[in-house]
Amino acid sequence: MWYGFWTGLVVLGLGLGLWQWERAAGKREYLVQLAQAPRLTSPVSVPPDGTRLTLEGEYLAERTLFLDNRTWEGRLGVAVLTPLRGPDGRVWLVERGFLETGPSRAPPSVTTPSGRVHIEGQWQAAGASAPVFGPNREGTRLQRIDLAAWDLTFAHGGWLHLAQGPGRLPAWWVPSVMPPERHLAYAVQWWGLALAALVVMIIGGRRLAREHCSPPHSTKESP
Repeated sequence: MWYGFWTGLVVLGLGLGLWQWERAAGKREYLVQLAQAPRLTSPVSVPPDGTRLTLEGEYLAERTLFLDNRTWEGRLGVAVLTPLRGPDGRVWLVERGFLETGPSRAPPSVTTPSGRVHIEGQWQAAGASAPVFGPNREGTRLQRIDLAAWDLTFAHGGWLHLAQGPGRLPAWWVPSVMPPERHLAYAVQWWGLALAALVVMIIGGRRLAREHCSPPHSTKESP
C-alpha cells in the first residue's frame, strides 16, 4: 500500500514533467513558424497561421459585429469585426482593434472607412475555442469569433488582425502563446515533486521495514 501510493506520485510527476517538456518544444517550434511566416497578398489557398497578409477591397460596414468583453490598457470594450469584400468578390473578416465602451451594454457604434482600402495584418486561422454558455450572439455582440455569425461565405476559415491601413483601431490582440520557458519551469517543478515523492517513499519504506522487523517490547510485572 505504501509503495503503491508513492510510486503512483513518482510516475505522475515524471509523466507531467515530460508533458510540459514536450509542450515547451512545441511552443518553440510554433514561435519559429510565426517568425518565419510568409507574406502573401489575397492568397487563393489557405494561408498558414501567422501569415503577414495584404488585402484590398471595401469594408462591409453594415455587417460589423463586436467581440464582447475585451480589455486594453485597463479599459473595457469590444473588438471591432468588419468583413471586407475584395475585387474578386471574396470576403475576408477583419479584426480592426479595440473600441472602448465601458460597462455600458448599449449597442456599440464605430466609424468605418468607405471606398477601396489597402490593409495589412496578421492572419489567425480559426481553431478550437473556449465553450460558450448561452447564445454566442446578443444583438451585435459576440462572445467569441464564429464565422457562422455572418450569413456570408468567407474566403478562408480565419480572420485578419489589422496592423496597418484605414479603419485600424488600437491593437489589443497578441498571439496567445505561453513562453517555452514557462513550460520548462513547470516541468522542473513536476520532476522535483517526483524526486521528493521518491525520497519519502524510500525513507518511509525503510522506517516501516525496521518497525516491522523489531521485536515487540516486553514488560515485567513488579513482585
